Amino acid sequence: MKVLLIEDNKEMILNIIKYLSQEGMICEVAENLFDAQDKILSFEYDCILLDLTLPDGNGLSLLKELKRLESKPDVLIISAKNSLEDKLLGLDLGADDYLPKPFHLAELLARIKAIYRRTKLGGTEVLVFEEIQVQYQNLLASVHGKQLDLTKKEFDLLVFLITNKNRVLGKSAIAQHLWGDYTDNLSNFDFVYQHIKNLRKKIAEAGGRDYLSTVYGIGYKFGANQS
Repeated sequence: MKVLLIEDNKEMILNIIKYLSQEGMICEVAENLFDAQDKILSFEYDCILLDLTLPDGNGLSLLKELKRLESKPDVLIISAKNSLEDKLLGLDLGADDYLPKPFHLAELLARIKAIYRRTKLGGTEVLVFEEIQVQYQNLLASVHGKQLDLTKKEFDLLVFLITNKNRVLGKSAIAQHLWGDYTDNLSNFDFVYQHIKNLRKKIAEAGGRDYLSTVYGIGYKFGANQS
């Protein structure tokens, strides 16, 4: 899962990034609205953690821009502003949940996972596509009931493909989802092809169909209508 934390408290940033990274999440940071706007227009995220009180404005203004995006990231407001008016306005503008500060990091993680289950996995920990079954909580994937031996990146790639089925995904979008800011200075994304190749091979060896097609010059598309 790729997360964008929009927060200006440096101590909180370090604590959240360390905790979520240990849970296998890709975490990026924007410390103000200007940087946040640039990131959400340039990259895609599964979840946005949004503080309301930022140096250059109110975080709620960002929710209006998020509505216009083709991708719809989950939004969890994390703020010391705990008035009912702020909460209702944030939810009305499209936020998925509201967590007042201070909070325990374990609760933050639980809220992120709960939103993801509700919006991306249909309210369950099990993601099913044709003969492929993914147990998100246990990081397990199987084909026709046969467990796949996937690396963490391959597992994340499979979840990303299934939750974005029938969409054309560019190589850079896949790379950013799996590696975050680390990919910014890379000259090519050949490693994406290698992970795609490995995932295809493991699914085929378990008796699964190949649902991936290559979109020349762009990336890949995953769906039941593929060869």
